[in-house]
Amino acid sequence: MSTKKESQKFKGFTAEEKVAMKERAKELKAEASATRDRAAGESDLLAKIAEMQESDRAMARRLHEIISASAPALLPRTWYGMPAYARDGTVVCFFQSAQKFKSRYATFGFSDKANLDEGAMWPTAFALKELTPAEEKRITALVKKAVS
Repeated sequence: MSTKKESQKFKGFTAEEKVAMKERAKELKAEASATRDRAAGESDLLAKIAEMQESDRAMARRLHEIISASAPALLPRTWYGMPAYARDGTVVCFFQSAQKFKSRYATFGFSDKANLDEGAMWPTAFALKELTPAEEKRITALVKKAVS
């Protein structure tokens, strides 16, 4: 007999999580069958950005410009249906639109491959509601540090 209440039982993945997993499976198949070149990855990334709502689309486009200029060695690609940037096939940073998981803000985040370590604790994801020059400057510095 289970001690968990009915409401505590695992009810499965949300529709958004299922879509993200399907997108990731497609991405893995594409990576396995195609050569990794910047143009193909960038094309996929820009297509995902084009699907976003306008506020997130504008931020994602600007982030793409910032990351491309700050860390040209990072290759644009998609990751779970999100714009991402990778080095040696591994994602270093990504952008998640607010609509992706019905959040009140977009997220700009870094994987554990990013060189952001500062002592015993450091941030790896940031909520974004808009990009002002101050945020752009901070993101530029973080991306440069992440690939250093």
